[in-house]
Amino acid sequence: MNENKEKLEHLRHSAAHLLAAAIIELWPGSKQTIGPAIENGFYEDMDLGDVKISEADLPKIEEKMREIVKGWKKFERMEVSKEEAIKAFPNNEYKHELINEFADQGKTLTIYKSGDYIDLCRGGHDMDPSEDLKHFKLLKIAGAYWRGNEKNKMLTRIYGAAFFTQEELDNYLKMLEEAEKRDHKKIGRELDLFIFVDSAAGMPYWLPKGLIIYNELLNFSREVHKKFGYQEVMTPIINKKELFETSGHWFHYRDDMFISPMSYLRSDSKDPYEGTEVFGIKPMNCPNAMNIFDSKTRSYRDLPMRLSETTALHRFELSGTLNGLFRAREFHQDDSHTFLAVSQVEEEFKKIMEMIEIFYSSFNLSYKLRFGTRPENFMGEASDWDIAEKSLEGVLKESGKEYFKVEGEGAFYGPKVDILMKDSLGREWQTGTIQLDFQQPKNFKLKYTDSNGKETQPVVLHKAIYGSLERFLGILIENYIGKLPLWLSPVQVVILPIADRHIDFAKKLTNELSTANIRTEIDITSERLQAKIRNFTLQKVPFMGIIGDQEVENSSVAIRSREGEDLGKMKLNDLINFLKDKIDKKI
Repeated sequence: MNENKEKLEHLRHSAAHLLAAAIIELWPGSKQTIGPAIENGFYEDMDLGDVKISEADLPKIEEKMREIVKGWKKFERMEVSKEEAIKAFPNNEYKHELINEFADQGKTLTIYKSGDYIDLCRGGHDMDPSEDLKHFKLLKIAGAYWRGNEKNKMLTRIYGAAFFTQEELDNYLKMLEEAEKRDHKKIGRELDLFIFVDSAAGMPYWLPKGLIIYNELLNFSREVHKKFGYQEVMTPIINKKELFETSGHWFHYRDDMFISPMSYLRSDSKDPYEGTEVFGIKPMNCPNAMNIFDSKTRSYRDLPMRLSETTALHRFELSGTLNGLFRAREFHQDDSHTFLAVSQVEEEFKKIMEMIEIFYSSFNLSYKLRFGTRPENFMGEASDWDIAEKSLEGVLKESGKEYFKVEGEGAFYGPKVDILMKDSLGREWQTGTIQLDFQQPKNFKLKYTDSNGKETQPVVLHKAIYGSLERFLGILIENYIGKLPLWLSPVQVVILPIADRHIDFAKKLTNELSTANIRTEIDITSERLQAKIRNFTLQKVPFMGIIGDQEVENSSVAIRSREGEDLGKMKLNDLINFLKDKIDKKI
């Protein structure tokens, strides 16, 4: 961590202490739990007992924080015994749990004192809080289970932002205000794209318009993959645990999987549930792809063998971490697994780089790449890693694309390249990833016969360019504020007859546009024209075709964009060509 970043993290950690101190002064008997620094700010989880607070209380809490911090000249560190630590936090079962845990692990217990406030803490604070800790803002209140476990008590979590200067804080608050306008969950409801319901928490219901966008993304992915020689497959969503044990995922992902013990009936047994098998809903497609490769004898002539799959994946994310399409329990990846020889890695990775550029240029999105190299706990032979890393980095350099290397940040089974895209607010997202895997082919004992007749283990390139389609779509919705490009828009043009006498011609026009595979709606309600225009502008429909007396007489339509631009009158064929050109060019 560089020095400035570390100082900022210490400032934000100190702000969390300050927040807890203010809460305890305002509502005596409150219990502090944990309060870390996070990106752009901090939070504190508090047990407020029977007290209920709302965001209307945040200004009062801020005022108390500003009053308290004037007396905070430093953070005083004290090493204490387990008994002293427990005594310092009477009636606080949360601190007692942490103290006992740390003591059992042989960790040194430290308490930090600032003003009259003390907290159990490992350290990392601002050196002069009364001078530095001035530019902060409390943002929102949420619920959070103690230690993220749904079986534990629900606490009150208060989020805040903190910076060294008021200008930095103001800029961040402006960005948050803009981001709120773009919230994909809000826009998704307003545009009837998707909903979430309690009975399927974290799993989106796709509504007709939303499914059109989803399918357009998927169809585009299929077109590109077909062009590059991928064959699409579909594999079971539910598998026996033994599959995940072989792949190694059972030991790494078991706690994040949906798992069910299944009993089966035996008619000849006194015990109707004599046998039990454990099944898991797949959190990734990799093990299934290994089974496909292993289903028959393979030779070097079969390589590279490119398989693509976009079936539903499920991961048991904690309820407190769910965030619309960004973090869901059910999602779909544009997943692929390419089986190949180590000598083919470089050429195949070049093709993947071409695919990445095709995908991201189609959305006018800028991106950079993060290259993770061999970690300390790597699997396989170091010599294979050396070849793989050299091959991947050689292609990255040759591509001219921006990338940076992070030593030791590869997966345990192979080096990886992550796609980091930037949206119109300057926010950076990790979307896709490419991973070179030596380990799973070894776990599944995969073999192919090389040109010398020798059995050889393949390697696998895992690839997802969108990453999660759900997350990618959420990013697009926020990036475009719902004004998706024409080719993705669920309704591409709406026809608006001004009066009843214009309806027949408007219907004819609507039918002909629909026949040309342009997604078209017609509004024949009695609403005034300006009300219709306002409504479909809010619905983010790219183009509106207005039909009046002149348009009927001349067999034309007056075209208006959702931005309010008058594009003049067009004949039907001209309108179709105009729209088709934009759709084909993905603009």
